[in-house]
Formats: sequence, C-alpha cells, structure tokens
Amino acid sequence: MNAPISLREIPRTNIFRKGDVFVLFGELFGRGYANGLINEAKKSGMTIIGITVGRRDENNALRALTSEELTEAEANLGGRIINVPLMAGFDLDAPAGEPTPTELLAGMTLKSWQEDKLDWAHIEKCREVGVKRFKDSVALVMSELDRMIPDGANAFFAHTMAGGIPKVKVFLAIANRIYKGRGERFMSSRALLDSDLGKLILMNFDEVTANTFQYLIDGSAAIRARLDATGGKVRYTAYGYHGTEILIDGKYQWQTYSNYTQGRAKMRLENVAQAAWANGVVATVYNCPEIRTNSSDIFAGVELSLFPLLEALKRENGGAWAEQQWQACRPLLQEGITLEALLQKIEDYNTSSVMKEFRNFAAWPMDNSEALADLMIGTSDEIIQMHVDRRELVVGVLSALVLEGTGPLMFYETSNPAGPVLWLNHDIIAKQLNAMHNA
Repeated sequence: MNAPISLREIPRTNIFRKGDVFVLFGELFGRGYANGLINEAKKSGMTIIGITVGRRDENNALRALTSEELTEAEANLGGRIINVPLMAGFDLDAPAGEPTPTELLAGMTLKSWQEDKLDWAHIEKCREVGVKRFKDSVALVMSELDRMIPDGANAFFAHTMAGGIPKVKVFLAIANRIYKGRGERFMSSRALLDSDLGKLILMNFDEVTANTFQYLIDGSAAIRARLDATGGKVRYTAYGYHGTEILIDGKYQWQTYSNYTQGRAKMRLENVAQAAWANGVVATVYNCPEIRTNSSDIFAGVELSLFPLLEALKRENGGAWAEQQWQACRPLLQEGITLEALLQKIEDYNTSSVMKEFRNFAAWPMDNSEALADLMIGTSDEIIQMHVDRRELVVGVLSALVLEGTGPLMFYETSNPAGPVLWLNHDIIAKQLNAMHNA
C-alpha cells in the first residue's frame, strides 16, 4: 500500500435493522472505540451478542465467567454473552507439564534481557497449543451463535482484539525507557525488536491482533454461507492503526506515532482483510485516529496528534458547535495560558525537521530515535504542565469526540464499504461530528 485510502464523505447507507445481529468479537471493558459501534447497532434495533476472553484462576488456568461476572458483563454490553473463554495469544499456553513463554521470560532482568535467548522450538509448541485452544473455542462459540442468528438476517461481526504483551516485570521497565525515556533514560526500540524478548512479543501481537481476525472469518464460514443463501448479508470490521491525517501547516497530512510496536501486526490485520475481500468476504479494517486511553498512556506523545482536531472542527464548518468545543477546553488550561498558544506549540512540533523525518508512510512503522524522544516526550510533558489538573486534559475532551465520530462512520460505511482498508482521518471525523451536532 503506497498511501492511505481515506474515507472522505459521510456514509448514509444502512442495511441493518431489527432482527439483525451484531456480534462483538472481543470483550467490552470500560469505554473505547467499540462503544460507538454498539451504540449504532442498538439504534438500528439489532440484537447484541458478545463473547468473553474468560478469566484466569490462581493457577493461571483459563476459565469461563462466574454467574456474577456474566451478569455484570452482559449489563455492561447491553446484550447476551456466549460464555466460552476466547483469550487470544499464547504467552500463557504450553504443552502439559511444560513451561509457558511467560514462565520462560520470568528470569530475564534489565541487565540480561538483550542477551537472553529463548528455545524457539518450544515457543512454537506453545504457540500451537494456544492457537488450537483458541480455534476450538471459536468453534464452540460459532456453534452456539449459529442457533442465535435467524435465516435471512444480516450479521455484523466487529473484531476488537488487540495487544499481546506478556505480563513480566522486566518489560515494564523496558517499556518505560523506550516509550517514556529521554536523555540518559532513552532506549532504542530497535534494541527490543532485535532481542528474543521482542521477537516473542511481535509473534504474540500477530496472534492477538491479526490472526484472530482470520480465525473469526474462517470460524464463521458456515454461518456466512447459510445467511448468504437465505438473503442475509455478513460484514466484518476490525480496528486498525496506521497513522492519521491531521492539519499540519494548513493541510491535512499523514503523520504517525513512533515507535508503534504493534504496527507490523496492524499491517498483518490489513492483509487479512485484503485476502478476505479478494475471496468475496466483505471485511474492512478501519484505521482510526490516535486517542488517549488507559492502555495508550504508556506511549508518551501519542496524544499530541489529537489537538489539531479542534482546528478541523472549524475547518469543516462546525460553526457554533465547534466554537463550543473550543470554549469547553479553555478552562482546563492554567491561568494565562491560551488554547491558541497550546495549538501553536503543537504546530511547531509537527512542522519541526525531526517530525518531518517520521512522516514516511512507506517506511512505517519506524524505530524511535533520541531526537524524536527528546522532542515528543518533552512536548508531551510541556503540554501536560499547561493544564490545571493532569487528570483533566484537553485530549480527554478530544478523545471522547473521536470515539463519538468513528462509531457512525464505521457502522454506516460497513453496509457498503469502499474497500478492505480505510483511514478515518480528522477531516471525516470533524465532518461527522459537525453533521451530528448541527442538524
């Protein structure tokens, strides 16, 4: 792919109605991108069905939800949950009586991890165990789901699985240096990727973030065939990230967060959708903008690309409502600091020679550098200091707006998507939000 394929016009088509089924392939925790899709599905009268990733017992064995956990999860989803554990990844899997990858990593230290080696033949056995476990569970889920979707109905499968970092103490220390370190604390992301630890993490990212989308498409083949034969339509979506166009120097330009360690898995996710599309399966990965979430907080600076959304709201004819968003952000800043000054700092950051080097779509995902870390993490810290309360940030307001805008864009575009991989940039997000609030 040589350039982003961007959604430019607000989609209006909706094939989904009461009696159709929305399937969330990934458990709903807190508030994130998936909530927007669920809200639109409910507005259309669809039946909501979810799954669970399950829970781990005191011995790390995977189990289904208890009745109390199931009740709480279904209340959170607003629908029925199929209680078969679908935990993705293989970091806690192994042949019986043998160590899991996580156990193998436990002995790594901050001094030794770059030289520590893994037994890749054993890792592969663990991966095979994890994949079989997951696929077997998918088959159980699909067997139950098949009875819940009537002939002739339309089905919307929304894949939300991502992640895959093994829970080992050493990685927390490494991550703090790679994603938050500058000066003497700076660490090259390439050092991680070239280590056995990094290679294992990339393998697990592939399993969690990308391969599960393939397992979903394959596992639901019988349902898809039945619905196709009885007049229904089946759609698949997944959440990608591959940079975003934002306003820089008065123009929408592609930019990205570096180093985005999951980038290769996200491209693999795109490849799954493209292969499915080539085989007549309507599957679309939507590359969504950067937002601030609990899980993204480790990536210092990922939030900086959010601020130009304020300019985009005005650029796309937001009028009085766009002005209200500006006014809602002003009280969050310290006395004497203007929103205009903050946005100028972001503009200076984005137009700097350092950041221009990283706006290389063909080279994505790029490794970090000392110059990048100094500028990006330093700017992030400075922006946070401009606020009254570091728990109440302008990016919190903007993240909520992005979530609000992406839901309807993805939902309606999925009725008749333009292709297997689409970018939702700040222009279309702003257009969607303005249309919703200025109707």
